[in-house]
Amino acid sequence: MKKDELAALQPATNPAFRNCEAQFWIALDGDKVVGRIGAIVNHVYNEKTGTKLCRLSRLEFVNDRSVSTALLRTAEEWAKSKGMSGIHGPLGFTNLDHQAILIEGFDHLPSIASEYHLPYYKEHLEAAGYEKEMDWVEFRLKLEKEIPEKALKLNEMIQKRYSLKVVHFSNRDEMKAYAQKIFDLLNNAFSDLFSFVPMDQELCTFYINKYFSFLNPEFVKVIEDKDANVIGFIVSLPSLSEAMQKAGGKLFPLGWWYLSQALKKPRVVDLLLTGIHPDWQAQGVSALLITELQKVMQRHGTEFVETTGMLETNEKAINHWKNYDHIQHKRKRCFRKMF
Repeated sequence: MKKDELAALQPATNPAFRNCEAQFWIALDGDKVVGRIGAIVNHVYNEKTGTKLCRLSRLEFVNDRSVSTALLRTAEEWAKSKGMSGIHGPLGFTNLDHQAILIEGFDHLPSIASEYHLPYYKEHLEAAGYEKEMDWVEFRLKLEKEIPEKALKLNEMIQKRYSLKVVHFSNRDEMKAYAQKIFDLLNNAFSDLFSFVPMDQELCTFYINKYFSFLNPEFVKVIEDKDANVIGFIVSLPSLSEAMQKAGGKLFPLGWWYLSQALKKPRVVDLLLTGIHPDWQAQGVSALLITELQKVMQRHGTEFVETTGMLETNEKAINHWKNYDHIQHKRKRCFRKMF
């Protein structure tokens, strides 16, 4: 994980730098690191939205107002030197990086694709003049032991009506053969969403190499139409949160064992990413994907599903998860400050 993060911060290894400028700082108290911050100008995003906004990134600090103030002021001054009219975040180079500050749900474990912050982060940002720009919400779903017969019949009907094919993967090579198609659909399905930055082929390859190497192919599902076009996908992963906590973030001496057990017997599964082609939304494709994934989770004895953040304005996705036994237990926020 450290190696991947280091690669993301260097122009030589992260193709996002072809369209971005970035700077990163740490705050020291003597020899002790007490905070960090990054600032990114994503020129593609600014051109797309007609704005001049810098992105806060990788923001962490101890509960000391002087530390957070110094970090934020440093990033703000750099943004001004680049001609920006404001700053917002935390956001990454793209939407596949970590983003936002947790503001609700502090008593719940985060997924590896989500964030965790203590309550004082929100207080420090607001004290520095930052206001809400957008929230993401997360749900925890309780799975039924048996998939309702009604859901199975609905799946069968949807597949027959539209001549759809569910693509299952038995190994990573099969899954990676679909990776670029999944990213092409991601660019299409997410194009109008807040903070989204389209990714070219080189950037897609960067993320494919970063993430697809550790995904379990059994927990990834793709839907094709009658012409073999990918119109929907769902990417999930057995939750590694408890295992990572037990391992202390290290593979050795016992971390590898905790992780292997979590992958084999997942009590909780994290939904990392779901995408539906705009022409196929509200056609039952999302229900088809989750039911096919639920069959896999059922075989593994999974009890709960954790969704990653969904924009609070994405009513279709939110209403879909409300059909399940659920709690909306986390909320995270993107802040903005105009100069």
